[in-house]
Amino acid sequence: MRKVYHKINRIAGNVITVEADGVAYNELAEVTGARGTSLAQVIRLQDNQVSLQVFAGSRGISTGDQVRFLGRPMEISGSDDLLGRVFNGRGAPRDQRPEVTDNLIEIGGPSVNPSKRILPRNMIRTGIPMIDIFNTLVESQKLPIFSIAGEPYNQLLARIALQAEVDVIILGGMGLKYDDYLYLRNTLEEHGALSRSVLFIHTAADPVVECLMVPDMSLAVAEAYALQGKRVLVLLTDMTNFADALKEIAITMEQIPANRGYPGDLYSQLASRYEKAVDFDGAGSITILAVTTMPGDDVTHPVPDNTGYITEGQFYLRHGRIEPFGSLSRLKQQVNGKTRKDHRAIMDSMIRLYADYRSALEKQSMGFQMSAWDKKLLKYGKLFEERMMDLSVNIALEPALDLAWQTLAECFEPSEVGIKTDLVREFWPKKTEQE
Repeated sequence: MRKVYHKINRIAGNVITVEADGVAYNELAEVTGARGTSLAQVIRLQDNQVSLQVFAGSRGISTGDQVRFLGRPMEISGSDDLLGRVFNGRGAPRDQRPEVTDNLIEIGGPSVNPSKRILPRNMIRTGIPMIDIFNTLVESQKLPIFSIAGEPYNQLLARIALQAEVDVIILGGMGLKYDDYLYLRNTLEEHGALSRSVLFIHTAADPVVECLMVPDMSLAVAEAYALQGKRVLVLLTDMTNFADALKEIAITMEQIPANRGYPGDLYSQLASRYEKAVDFDGAGSITILAVTTMPGDDVTHPVPDNTGYITEGQFYLRHGRIEPFGSLSRLKQQVNGKTRKDHRAIMDSMIRLYADYRSALEKQSMGFQMSAWDKKLLKYGKLFEERMMDLSVNIALEPALDLAWQTLAECFEPSEVGIKTDLVREFWPKKTEQE
């Protein structure tokens, strides 16, 4: 029988402090008073002083309320009954349907033992050429989408959720505007993808402490499904809101701030989530795509800066497009040599020519005389942006590679593209060659 404590020593923001013994870090507690019962979680232990964050906020809590520790950490169901469901930041149903309480699993556990992992080796197709051709998403990869406020990153996530060739989608929303939440939910529902998805949604109107639970719940459920042999894609938006929630709690706890007020363990907090990406030996996999908004488009901001040291590349979303320069999938070479033999050659050649197009565009803007080669580059660059970079383009990998060859043939001679003769001979569009 767990003890009940009847005195709260301190209330600061959404954090309360009591004197208690035999309590574990991350343990759950019930706070009962005039407003009813609220759930709280232990976030700091200092001698016999126990600090807890109250999920529903501390409004209405008094120092005379009672605190009862439950002797267990936060748990979430790992059942298949979660599919098609929407939950809030503390795991309660947001869709007005019954709670799911079977097959409960702890959240926030350690990362997978390296001996149980295998090397990433499978491509996840998305139907987006800038990903599939140029920065291939690899199963068990962890990649951030660096963006700024106002870019269509939630639309990009929704599109990936609809088209990615995986078994299960776990969508974790943190600090979302209600309109964004409705957009994500309705898009998945209207296109029939909600049935293979689980949504954990924290909106900007919800208590800030619930924001911290979303990645842990999403990844715990993903791990449960992956151990069943399923390929799971976890989409998180937005990790900067998660970091801001960490900062707010740290300030309440009077912790010594680090860079720009963020807690000193920001790197560890982010890494403990991203490192849950895994390809299990003999089971399924977890792949993580997480939006990270950059305040002021500043990549040296602590959140994107720390993220870059953890993840295996990044996508830059600028002007509604995935930017080819700066975007990087460090694991793409594990898979794009196994797709089609012209994949790597097309990738390298098209990006090189697009860089030349950018230089030609700069020459044109400065009033320099344009050569015949520059004019070819200008034509190519516009076609490349229209056919490859535009996020409205929806095309599978093989047709996209064929379209890439067609684009090159419309702008250049075979000898100008810098691709091996045997590949040109096999893939160069025949009709264009005859013309």
